[in-house]
Amino acid sequence: FYVGLFGFPLLNEDKNSFRIEVGTSELEFTSENIKGTPFYHFAFNIPSNQFQEAKSWVKERVKLSMEDGDDEAYFSFFSAHALYFNDPAGNIVEFISRSTSEKGTNPFSIESVLNISEIGLTVDNAMSTGNRLIDIGIQQMNNASLSQTSLNFMGDKSKGIYIILNQPGRRWIFSDKVSVVYPIEILTTEGSRIIVNSDKVVEIIR
Repeated sequence: FYVGLFGFPLLNEDKNSFRIEVGTSELEFTSENIKGTPFYHFAFNIPSNQFQEAKSWVKERVKLSMEDGDDEAYFSFFSAHALYFNDPAGNIVEFISRSTSEKGTNPFSIESVLNISEIGLTVDNAMSTGNRLIDIGIQQMNNASLSQTSLNFMGDKSKGIYIILNQPGRRWIFSDKVSVVYPIEILTTEGSRIIVNSDKVVEIIR
């Protein structure tokens, strides 16, 4: 799906996992020690001037998800356009074009994808985890107060890169799925590691 259909460069593959290049980011999927059928939400940044071009490109490959009759969204607080689709594992994938992102100069292709923009981090206690993220320098967007019930965009607005901190039971837009705590590991560009293990324990390593 990601390599054959979309054309993401394959960086590594073994019997349990594969890792792809997503612009300046890397994304790895693993089936090792997996229980149940976990799913995640993540977003990819695309150039600020290529949303409609990217939308046509994506629609040639997958069916876009719908919300209230629309197959795209505009987020005024981000000044960003977004589209969504599901991958074969049930992950909720988003392409987002932020006005602050760099402009594309070539026709849109998978090489136009800039980086991983967002990754959903579902935990049992968003307030506690949020404060731990703040302690290692990952702030809530606009230094807003942390919320136990709403989404917390933890990260750098100027770069358009966020950890979406949330609690179980919140519906992901453009989906009928609600957030669930599943194992995940996030490695930041600063070298910090945020890990949720199979027992739902959150470990943050600076």
